[in-house]
Amino acid sequence: MAKQKRNSDHTKKLSLAVVHLQKDRKLSKIISNVGDCKIRVIENPFEALIDGIITQQVSDAAGKAIAARFRELFNGAFPHPEQILQKSITQIKSAGLSKMKAEYILGIAKLVDNKSLIFDSFAELDDSIVIDELVKIRGVGRWTAEMFLIFGLGRLDILPLGDLGLRNGIAKLFEISKPTDEQIIKIASKWSPYRTVATWYIWKGVNNFKNV
Repeated sequence: MAKQKRNSDHTKKLSLAVVHLQKDRKLSKIISNVGDCKIRVIENPFEALIDGIITQQVSDAAGKAIAARFRELFNGAFPHPEQILQKSITQIKSAGLSKMKAEYILGIAKLVDNKSLIFDSFAELDDSIVIDELVKIRGVGRWTAEMFLIFGLGRLDILPLGDLGLRNGIAKLFEISKPTDEQIIKIASKWSPYRTVATWYIWKGVNNFKNV
């Protein structure tokens, strides 16, 4: 019941976000092309963080394929930390991961297993504090921390400046060859408090910018 309520509340917030973002003429056209916003929040925060590691610096399609192969190492289900710790770096690499990423995943699994990393404490913390805490972990940079905020905690006002898809999308949408951080922040200011949702639509609508 609690999970259903969380999902219902999240869906309502996404609907409010769409109403707000449709005030932006360019973004409104993308919203019309893409349809309803369907940002999925991963219930298991450990899974959300590991998925962030897996998808670092790879395309969306490659990330999904590697994530699927990673789960196949554990009979198709996302593993508990102790299950990951039973695998060697070579076994984890076999999913298509680099040696570094395999080490990061094992390291995070160990932190969770020995209770050095407790996700429950993040729920009530501000975005900036969560980022500060997560980037202390080996393998977790700002982008990965921001993806955790989006897909692990369901935060709706995240602007991942280091995300190439967002930067390329804004470049095409607003016809700016190489937008600076300052330009992106200024453009996105009118999307707040739903910059996450605007980012998602830019990700999803990147191939349709010629129609905007």
